[in-house]
Parts: sequence; C-alpha cells; structure tokens
Amino acid sequence: MGRKTMIAAIAAAYGAILSAPAQADTKAGVDAWTRGDFPTAVREWQASVAKGDADAMFNLGQAYKLGKGVPQDLAKAEELFGRAAALGHLQASDNYALLLFQRGEKARALPFIRAAADRGDPRAQYLLGIAHFNGDLVPKDWPRAYALLSLARQQGLPQAGPALQQMDEYIPLAERQQGVAMAGELQAQADATRARQMASVDLGTQVPAGAAPAPVPVKGPTVVSASTAVSAAGRVAGNDSPATAGADYTRRTPPPAPASAPAATGKWRIQLGAFSQLSNADALWNRVRSRPELTGHPRLNVKAGAVTKLQAGGFASQAAAQAACAKLKSAGFECVAISG
Repeated sequence: MGRKTMIAAIAAAYGAILSAPAQADTKAGVDAWTRGDFPTAVREWQASVAKGDADAMFNLGQAYKLGKGVPQDLAKAEELFGRAAALGHLQASDNYALLLFQRGEKARALPFIRAAADRGDPRAQYLLGIAHFNGDLVPKDWPRAYALLSLARQQGLPQAGPALQQMDEYIPLAERQQGVAMAGELQAQADATRARQMASVDLGTQVPAGAAPAPVPVKGPTVVSASTAVSAAGRVAGNDSPATAGADYTRRTPPPAPASAPAATGKWRIQLGAFSQLSNADALWNRVRSRPELTGHPRLNVKAGAVTKLQAGGFASQAAAQAACAKLKSAGFECVAISG
C-alpha cells in the first residue's frame, strides 16, 4: 500500500465546563430544546448570550451549526464557539477547533487540539497523533504518534485501530515499543491535567482554552486515506445536541458502582485504559471480560478526577500481571501492569 496523505478532524466529546453558574435563561432554553421548541430555545439563549453566559454561547452556536431554530450558519457558530472558548468553555473550544480545521485553518486550530489531547480527548489524540506521524504543523515524532493513537483506541475511537495498523507498516518495532511506554506517561499527564481543570472550575477560576503557538511545520512521510477522515470523525463526535451537551454540565455523572470483592487477593493489577465516559469503559470490559487471562480477576473502576481507570485486580505478582498483559497485547488490547 502506498503512502497517502492523512487529514483528520477533531469533534467535541466533553460535557461543558464553565467558570460561572448557568443563568436561568440558559436552563429555560435547554428545557425548550429538549421538548423540540427550537425557536424558544434560541430566544432564551440569545438573552443569556447578551449577559455574557458562555454556556448559552455554546448552545446557540450548536443551534447555528445544526440549523435548528435559526438558519444554518457555520460562520456564526464558529464566532459563538470562539467567544465561549475565550471564556474557558472546553467543549466550545473543541467545536471551534473542528470548524477551524474543516475550513483549512489547521494552524489556528492546533492549540485547541493540543489542549484537548492534553486532557485526554480521544478525537484530539487521534488528530494530534496523525499530525506527529506526518510532521504536519508539529515535529515528526513516530513514538508519540503511536502513543496518542494507542490512547485514542483504548477509548474506543473506531478510526484509531485501522490507523495504528497502517502505522505498523512504517514505524520500526523499537519506536512502536517506545510509543507503548509513552502512552502510560501521557495518560497519567492527561489525568492530572483534567483533574486540575475540574478543580479550577469548582473553585470558580477560568480554564484556559489553549493558546500555545503552532510549531514550524516539519514535513515527513504520510499514511492512510484523506477521503473519509472528516466523515469518520463526525461519526464518533458524540451527541451534538445542547440538551445533552454543554447545557447539562450541572448534571453530575453518577459515580460508578463499587467494585465487587476480588476473587483473588494479590495486590497487582492490570490497567486496560482510562476513560472520560464510563460507557466507553463498559464497552471495553465487555470485550475483554471473557478472556482466559482475566478469569477470576474482578473489574475495578478507579476514579481519577473526572476519569475512570479500568483495571482488573487480584494478580499475585508483577510477573503474573505482566504475563496477562502480554497476552492481551497480543490480542490487540493495550494494558500496563501496576501495583495496587
């Protein structure tokens, strides 16, 4: 297979995080949107936008993006997302990056993409990983590219798997191994970044949306087809409705059910991934739970800020955990042995 240019797009997946309480008009708009009364929702949000409410800016931007309650206007949506992003609205910054990227403003989008990847967003990890593979606006760095794509695949991003398979054709084994090791470090950094940003919100301080300058472009080999990248990203963008996205940021996600008592008593565990959405952890566990190397080893949900680490516990030794991990890796799953 020849080397082709890969162009990817980022789409938002986070629930919105704001630095100020929602206004009543914003909540009324959400209620109207939920019952399908889009014009009323738009009027309510317009009133809140005039008062400087970032959540209302995000939601009104969604309305313009989708063409519900107002004529579709991507330029207006981009303006509103940009204003909300400047106020620290993380999901708005992700949407802003997507619209910038889609119209060819990749350099302007890159700081927002990097910021989203730094807090563990799989679409951003995917896009930044492809950029590092290609040397597109960032230095060519194949181990980092492999690490970022591995993390995106762990979170269930469909296009990450095929991209990794194609990278396997070009990236030497030693660099892929470096990437697997780097993935654990990047995940730990993402956990810390997201926890810090969540704490900033709880304290009422502003969360920067990303403002680092883009590096000088470094050209390198390219891989994968460009023709389906944007549509593939769109298919995994998550819910695009204000009724279940930015406007419901005050509805706290219920904590995961307590883990059952371990069937084994060992202190070693294997970590299968870290997820901002518990449903993604559920999906991965359903894929691996019946594998023989996990028989008798209970699932553990370990909270780290807003992220859930999916682990299997009860391994008697580091060697036992590493052996199980090696078998899982040979079957295409990422994991790392850790001490409980």
